[in-house]
Amino acid sequence: MKNLKFSGVTRFDQRSPRHFLKGVTRVLFHALLVALSAGIAFSLPSAVSFIARDFWFYWSLIEREKIYLMSVEIVLAIGLVLLFSYVGRSWKDRKIAKTARAAGLVHFFPIRGLLAQRRIRRLKNRQGLARGVMFISSTGFRTFVDPRGDLHGVLQNCREAKIMLLNPHSEGASIRAKSILDPDVTPENFSEQIRKSIDFLKGLKAVQKNIKLKLYEDAPFLKLAILGDYVWLKHYHPVFDVHRMPEYVFRHDQNPGGLYTPFYQYFLTRWENPEIPEYDLDTDELVYRDATGNELKRKKFRAAQYEAVLNPDNDAQKDDLPRPANGPVSYSQHRGL
Repeated sequence: MKNLKFSGVTRFDQRSPRHFLKGVTRVLFHALLVALSAGIAFSLPSAVSFIARDFWFYWSLIEREKIYLMSVEIVLAIGLVLLFSYVGRSWKDRKIAKTARAAGLVHFFPIRGLLAQRRIRRLKNRQGLARGVMFISSTGFRTFVDPRGDLHGVLQNCREAKIMLLNPHSEGASIRAKSILDPDVTPENFSEQIRKSIDFLKGLKAVQKNIKLKLYEDAPFLKLAILGDYVWLKHYHPVFDVHRMPEYVFRHDQNPGGLYTPFYQYFLTRWENPEIPEYDLDTDELVYRDATGNELKRKKFRAAQYEAVLNPDNDAQKDDLPRPANGPVSYSQHRGL
């Protein structure tokens, strides 16, 4: 079995046993088909003999039984109704499946039961292994800080990650926390979860993980995870917790009508927005850049960073730190994640 090493941790490639099990399944399926064909072939003489000798005898006994004939008609009518209903439903399902394929939809998880949760975690771990990860969420706590979270293992084994979370001091974080109909969800708990997520990312950064974090301030709209060639998508309902919402998975392919590309571009547009500052995990500073990637200023996080809204002139003079002499930061390699 092939070994893979990432960040000093040896992991086993699980593709070999999975391919072996698929091969065994195919062999068993073909063996079943051969056995079924043999059974049908050996039963043909008996079936023909029954039709030739016994069928007409039994039919002569029951052909004048009106109750039996009516029962047969009713059973046949019900059978035909079910058959045509099944055919019509199959035709509609085929059209829906064709539409889903055209959109690039490969998975849909309406509810998160125990089995669905395990499958989601397994798929995400496989799709994000040694790949680039791009992620937008509100707090990220239950997604990658919790050991049972979908992306907990992904962030530990990915090549690099670009993550966007809510600023815990922003109005958008307060609006989102107050909109959820759960007494345990408060703005204070919401902000604390975001801080724990930042601390978790600091730990990954400390072990030489390539992690970049940005903090946005508006209320969350989409929970979006891009794992290589797959997009995992949820919608932030104004009232319900996002974990109660269905999850969609889109795959990148050569189809120009697929939805992978629009969601990918949505993330890039958000990520390159100069109004959304980058969080420096080493210095706990918010880094503001212009549209070309040049660093403009830095502000200490959890300080009076919102003075800019009340008094932008004084804020610019007080909080600006010396700018580095480096040139513009390149953002042209997004697709190489």
